[in-house]
Amino acid sequence: MNLSDYVLKFLKQKKIKNVFLITGGAISFMVDSFSRVKGIKYTCVAHEQAAAMMADSYSRLGPNLSCTMVTSGPGATNLITGIACSWFDSIPALHITGQVNSYEKQGAQKGTKKTRQIGFQETDIVSITKPITKFSYQLKNPNEIRYILEKACYLAQTGRPGPVVIDIPMNFQKAKIEENKLKKFIAPKENIKKTLLINNIKKTILLLKKSSRPVILLGGGIKLAKVQNKINKFLKQLDVPAVTTWSGVDIIDHENKNYIGNVGVYGSRAANFAVQNSDFLLCLGSRLDTRITGGVPSTFARNAKVISIDIDKHELSKERGLKLYLKINSNFSDFFKIFNNQNKKLRYKKIEWLDTCCKWKKKYPMVKKEYYSQKKFVNPYVFINELSKILNNKSVIIADDGGHLTWAIQAFKVKGGQKLFSAFGNSPMGYAFPASIGASIVNNKGKVICIDGDGSIQMNIQELQTVVHNKLPIKIIVLNNNGYGIIKQFQDLYLNKRHEATTAKTGVVNPNFKKVMKAYNINYTLISNHKNLKNKLKKPITSNKPEFIEVLLKPEQKIIPKLQFGKPIEDLSPLLARKEFENNMYVKTVQRSKKIFEAN
Repeated sequence: MNLSDYVLKFLKQKKIKNVFLITGGAISFMVDSFSRVKGIKYTCVAHEQAAAMMADSYSRLGPNLSCTMVTSGPGATNLITGIACSWFDSIPALHITGQVNSYEKQGAQKGTKKTRQIGFQETDIVSITKPITKFSYQLKNPNEIRYILEKACYLAQTGRPGPVVIDIPMNFQKAKIEENKLKKFIAPKENIKKTLLINNIKKTILLLKKSSRPVILLGGGIKLAKVQNKINKFLKQLDVPAVTTWSGVDIIDHENKNYIGNVGVYGSRAANFAVQNSDFLLCLGSRLDTRITGGVPSTFARNAKVISIDIDKHELSKERGLKLYLKINSNFSDFFKIFNNQNKKLRYKKIEWLDTCCKWKKKYPMVKKEYYSQKKFVNPYVFINELSKILNNKSVIIADDGGHLTWAIQAFKVKGGQKLFSAFGNSPMGYAFPASIGASIVNNKGKVICIDGDGSIQMNIQELQTVVHNKLPIKIIVLNNNGYGIIKQFQDLYLNKRHEATTAKTGVVNPNFKKVMKAYNINYTLISNHKNLKNKLKKPITSNKPEFIEVLLKPEQKIIPKLQFGKPIEDLSPLLARKEFENNMYVKTVQRSKKIFEAN
């Protein structure tokens, strides 16, 4: 059999049902195998970056690994932004790139080692992608193929997941191989130090029992470990306040009495007050990066005993001013099993503390009543709130990077079963739309909502044809503030309102979206104010066709609340009156710090 036929047969065995691809010279033999190997499909896309982003969301939502196939040179390098999304968010994905013939490669012949390129579109994609993959490898001979494929898939899905790249020269793709003689990959045995883990969990339970103001912080690692079903039982048992990171925002129903809100730089006041006033903070599956801790990590949960559980020991070893009382390197299946075994007869009722956190949640809502009285344009908090009311429990909501992502995370009220995510770690403009395509395909054309901006939608707008051709009923919502609003807010705060490269006047211009949709034969809806907002929104949302909804926002629309440079995360802008702020604090307040790790 041809090596390329074997690859597709292998993907089938891994239950990969769809491959996102763009053909090209160096991948042609691989793509041709689809004509012979049945039971596996491919989706043609318009740009390789979009293919990688489709694969990313496909893996986030599906039970199995995702896969792309692209050609050498620019085909392979175009994958990089999407691969980086998967790398930073720990999403498994298999990327297969074509390469020039092995005998045409740099260094394959005498005197060519230091040349830049020999074969047409030859590029060392392995070296380029090594920093953002768990495994990146160029096939050395055809008989390695089984071993390398098995190793790549194992590494992609084991431990902390992530993307992998396999680069296959053209002449290897058409090479004849004997399947029964191919070397197997033997997975290494896990070495789990159960005694240490048990002791650390015993310490955690004891600390929790002694605490007065405990908080559970839920991060995206919970979803990666596929243990969301254990969280509700866990919170019910402990009955303490819970907050989420952006990556963990859809882990629990937002009507859950223990859920206080989203924490961090753009978090809710309630959640931030809860974390900052806590004396015990149990962090499950969060990297605790500066978007969570603020630019001054030493001020984060500064009076709490912070216990962090993470599968990646390197995430536990970083210092940067963050004070961790206990570091537990474990997968969550083992953690919850041991925790429950050690905690069978204990139940912690912190009723007064939970009531306080719930009062904060009620007192400081993200969507304020006065937002509804706005006459001109649409308030994004109102829009997202109304959208969340309309969508059913099976909806998938994917937001792009920008102000619209922040409004979505802040204002959307997740119902049990809904998925709400973005490429949080890399956060490229242009992710949400192709990711919505991947989500729609893995969900068998289920309801997928893309929340985009007028700037970000243009990064991968070419995939409109992919939507039309495949008849995907995606709802594309563009929150149009006529420019790069989140950067404008930064310019307002720190650059004396000099709006360079962020407005129409300075070169950031939009097409006529209505005409663009007409060209693609996609239904278009304009929402320019709050009048009949729910009815205007309901019709396209409930449609079984692709829909484009343009929502006009004030160009000066702000993200509220938001952390300022140097402030601890409990002191969000716009600042509360000092007396009110201090009345909400159990711990000593701190002043603005000049020691900042990043722009908030």
